[in-house]
Amino acid sequence: MITELRIQNFAIIANLSLTLDKGLIILTGETGAGKSIVLDAVELLLGGRADTTAIRSGARQAYVEGTFQLEAAIQPAVHAILESESLLDDPDYLTLGREIRANGRSVARVNGRTVNVSLLKKLGQHLVDIHGQSEHLSLLNPKNHLPLLDRYANLDTLLAAYRQPYQQLQTVRRELAALKQSQRENARRADLLAFQIEEIEAARLQIGEEESLKQERDRLANAENISLYAQEALSLLDEGTPDAPAAADLLGKASDALKHLIRFDASQETLAQELALTLENVSEIARTLRNYLDGIDHDPQRLAEIEERLDLISRLKRKYGDTIAEILAYHAEIRAELDAITNAEEKQDALVKEEQRLLQTLTKQAQTLSQKRQAAAKKLAAAIEKELGDLRMEQARFGVDFAVQPQEDGLPLPDGQSVAFTAAGYDRVQFLIAPNPGEGLKPMAKIASGGETSRLMLALKNVLAQADKVPTLIFDEIDQGIGGRLGFIVGEKLWQLGKHHQILCVTHLPQLAAFGTQHYHVAKQVQDGRTNTPITLLHGEARLLELAQMLGGISESTLQSAHELLQNAAQSTAS
Repeated sequence: MITELRIQNFAIIANLSLTLDKGLIILTGETGAGKSIVLDAVELLLGGRADTTAIRSGARQAYVEGTFQLEAAIQPAVHAILESESLLDDPDYLTLGREIRANGRSVARVNGRTVNVSLLKKLGQHLVDIHGQSEHLSLLNPKNHLPLLDRYANLDTLLAAYRQPYQQLQTVRRELAALKQSQRENARRADLLAFQIEEIEAARLQIGEEESLKQERDRLANAENISLYAQEALSLLDEGTPDAPAAADLLGKASDALKHLIRFDASQETLAQELALTLENVSEIARTLRNYLDGIDHDPQRLAEIEERLDLISRLKRKYGDTIAEILAYHAEIRAELDAITNAEEKQDALVKEEQRLLQTLTKQAQTLSQKRQAAAKKLAAAIEKELGDLRMEQARFGVDFAVQPQEDGLPLPDGQSVAFTAAGYDRVQFLIAPNPGEGLKPMAKIASGGETSRLMLALKNVLAQADKVPTLIFDEIDQGIGGRLGFIVGEKLWQLGKHHQILCVTHLPQLAAFGTQHYHVAKQVQDGRTNTPITLLHGEARLLELAQMLGGISESTLQSAHELLQNAAQSTAS
């Protein structure tokens, strides 16, 4: 609700600050005093059109600011908007501001930060309904009718149960759409993957084989030189010639000499042992070289095979990875991808079956919702017609129109048709009204404005008070076309409505004004050649005098009548 409203240099208001409470707030005053200017300022605050003509003469700018206490019912929606813009400060309060400058520029603010006007509008629809300004009259907007009916019917639990499979269905359908969209591309991709997998698998690659093949290739390509040098080394170590004994023979003679030496000098035994070990190592090297020479293969065919194998590995590396390990890892990856594509058809069949199952579940739940709504709609119509009867619209009729929209992939109904559906079911709901006999029920948005519309809005608001979450309701034309007796009834109903909402009402009827929990008097004063609009909160005798003035001028009889109005209102609201 609005807790504070500050207006500066707006129309004929120079500087005004109002503190507003819960309940029914009445604004009275002579015609042209500026009562509706206050409501215009609120409309501007909620994102209404900014016009430089609204700037007070001689001022450079006009400014309107409002502080709103956020009721628990609207906090989630308002917080979501504020958090998306990083504007949430106090979870319980919100400040909106609007500035119009003489150069034509308009500035909107939320919690002191500059924002787009569209954000004020988005927030405003959760904060205030202004009757008489169609852009804020939520009850005339058909898109609000279904949520209002659902809250009236207390369908929160059923809706929550319905929305769970609804969300599951949306997920299934997104997956199906993705599968169908990629079917042709997947077929081409599968052919490529199958070719690559076959090419890699045919190569039968082994990690480390490339290095081994290169070493073998080098040996085969240089077999002649390898044999030459290996034979030379073997000859020097173990075979020798008549002119050059082998190293092994010379070491053997040296070892025998040391064995004789240690018989005379045992201190050189260690040296003799080391030489004997050296002789043994040389003999082992010779044996290894001889085996190596026996294994050297002068095989041109094997060399060609190795070159071909290394060329294959090189080609695969250019395509699939820098190493054999990377090629094998890529093989595992594309094998998994091909398996996924191969299994896509099976997955698609499973998704189609799941889609059908969810559709059947949703159909049953949506039918239950529709039945509950239609039963609630009858009760709602009866309650509103009763309210309209109290408001001297005894012949008015109210109805709720239910419709469905055919859709090929919608919910299958028992009668064979398939209908569109949303997160709220398949019902398309619209409130209808026939203000006068013989006119037939018509959409509420098409009915005439004026006192008739005001009374209809009041009847709707009274019946839907618990369901309607908008905390502040403003009525500017509520008393058009009604007299004093009906004004008393309207006042009582507004007071009742004020139990659940903050109500701002501009009125000329004292019978209605007597029900106000706050009563402001709007005046027009001319001082030093300038017009201003002071607004005064009335209490006690001042309020009694205002009601008497509204009854036709202050006199003993009007004062008595005003006193009786206040007494009757107090008695009516006390019961």
